[in-house]
Amino acid sequence: MIKGLHHISMKCQTVEDFGRAKDFYLNVLGLSVKREWAEGIMIDTGNGLIEIFNNGEGSRTKGAIRHFALLTDDVDGLADKIKASGYEVFIEPKDIVIDSIPEYPARMAFCTGPLGEEIELFCER
Repeated sequence: MIKGLHHISMKCQTVEDFGRAKDFYLNVLGLSVKREWAEGIMIDTGNGLIEIFNNGEGSRTKGAIRHFALLTDDVDGLADKIKASGYEVFIEPKDIVIDSIPEYPARMAFCTGPLGEEIELFCER
């Protein structure tokens, strides 16, 4: 019955946070707007959406979801672009092999987004 992941949702506490989030996902990562309304925006990742609301309240907390991963064909180039835009890449691009059956080779990096979210940049090998 499940057909896939539809969207990831985040809330901004301030208008400035919302502006930084839009700039990061649209201009730094190069994603596009799927739809926009008074309280938020849906950004197209190619196979799912990132929904960002501009009416969040309260403090940021980290729950059970540790990060989300964006599929890319250029981990290194995207990590460089993120760093050049002033965001932290806290795990530099590297090759990994997930010890599974069968083994799963990949290239990955991690960055911190404008709302404090952790984003994995992921490329299957």
